[in-house]
Amino acid sequence: MAALTLVTLAAAAVLGALLAGPWWWLVAVPFAAIAALAVADLSQRRHSVLRNYPVLGHLRFLAEAIRPELQQYFVELDYDGRPFDRDTRTTVYERSKGNRGHEPFGSGRDVYATGAESFVHSMTPARVPPTPPRVRVGGPECTVPYDMALLNISAMSFGSLSANAVLAMARGAAAGGFAMDTGEGGLSEYHLRHGADLIWELGTGYFGARSADGGFDPAAFADQAAHPTVRAVELKLSQGAKPGLGGVLPGVKVTAEIAAARGVPARQTVVSPPFHRVFSTPRELVTFLARMRDLAGGKPVGIKLCVGSRRDVLAIVKAWRAEGVGPDFVVVDGSEGGTGAAPLEFLDHVGTPLTEGLITVNNALVGAGLREQVRVGASGKVATGADVVKRLVQGADYTNAARAMMFAVGCIQAQRCHTNTCPTGVATQDPRRARALHVPDKATRVRQLQAGTVASAMEIIAAMGVRHPEQLHPAMLRRRTEPGVMRTYAEIYDWLAPGELLCEPPAAWAADWAAADPDAFALA
Repeated sequence: MAALTLVTLAAAAVLGALLAGPWWWLVAVPFAAIAALAVADLSQRRHSVLRNYPVLGHLRFLAEAIRPELQQYFVELDYDGRPFDRDTRTTVYERSKGNRGHEPFGSGRDVYATGAESFVHSMTPARVPPTPPRVRVGGPECTVPYDMALLNISAMSFGSLSANAVLAMARGAAAGGFAMDTGEGGLSEYHLRHGADLIWELGTGYFGARSADGGFDPAAFADQAAHPTVRAVELKLSQGAKPGLGGVLPGVKVTAEIAAARGVPARQTVVSPPFHRVFSTPRELVTFLARMRDLAGGKPVGIKLCVGSRRDVLAIVKAWRAEGVGPDFVVVDGSEGGTGAAPLEFLDHVGTPLTEGLITVNNALVGAGLREQVRVGASGKVATGADVVKRLVQGADYTNAARAMMFAVGCIQAQRCHTNTCPTGVATQDPRRARALHVPDKATRVRQLQAGTVASAMEIIAAMGVRHPEQLHPAMLRRRTEPGVMRTYAEIYDWLAPGELLCEPPAAWAADWAAADPDAFALA
């Protein structure tokens, strides 16, 4: 009935325009367009709302389209936004601009809420060192160790990020003297251009070291790893956003530049399988890592994983001890990580969060007597100095940040990373959108964010009476576990003593340690 009325009015307006003169067309054209839309809505079969409510039904789709913006700018409070709340985003933005980011009038968070955490400060604070310490990465078999900063750029590929975003991060990392993980999309000219210290990540697609049949090409790997700016090589076993899931890059997105970086044919669909072809057991994994180190000329070689089964972690540790070879570093990615687009079910329900994953890996290495030979990195929602210190307390030697670095180069958390319509040119391959990202300015912001965040972390560490991050321990971080009760991480979690698994494993670990097989990964 409404559509019939619109058509009638449109017809009347057109007739009036024909009889009364051209000014009537200002009324006739809009009515005609609305009437045409109403007819189209009534005749289509995809949307029931539009069939029942022609024209007006489009308001529902409009409201749905702008809901994230309305939520972010008008509804959410400073501390309840997701994935990153406004307080955190503001801190990152201000720090990237070189501002301290002080706030007046006290904390807006409920410090009495269950789950609230706080560091244990000292009555005798230490002095903040003039230069932040660095972490030497390189085990017994490594001949070219690397000194890692406390905060670095986490894995993000060229392809997921625009060329300008990669350039800005690489330029900022080079100026600030910290490392940048390339992500599994290969070494691009944009990573290499400014001479940044690079951690070259190799995933299941072996991009940059890929044979014609999609396998591992040792010669190509050695050639790429020989770049002087490649400081270490990382084998990705899984990532926090989608552990156990591969990926497909449609041929239309495989531009000539992306094809060159990944070592694949342009305009052809590329598949990254969910599993590696170069190993299938823990023993094969550690021996392959040794082979990678040899091919890389003795540079540090590590693994990145989102923890699943504790038994799998222990199986790798057993294989390491049996073969006498293992990684120089282990990056633990939390399931809360998320620069890579993934199905919502994986984001919400697959993988271990960073706290439990990091503590599991640290305990396994300590309990097996291997912790002194390896460095542990933590990756997952690291954005502030407090985040850095928290992960160091939980057992990490250094941290990596991805989304915070995206904020520094202009990301506004529009959450359109997978649509190629990023409004700020960060996560897109659209040249027009990417042009908005001014590389020199954003590079400065990346450098200032890293420096400011590490400085904040060192101030917190000094306030805890600690002179070096190595002195941090689990008793220095407290969590409110229930109303009126605060417990330290030393009390909440079990912490193994050096070599404890080799002597008499505690009851909570005994079954997994006994079942861990260096020649087979667990099924559950």
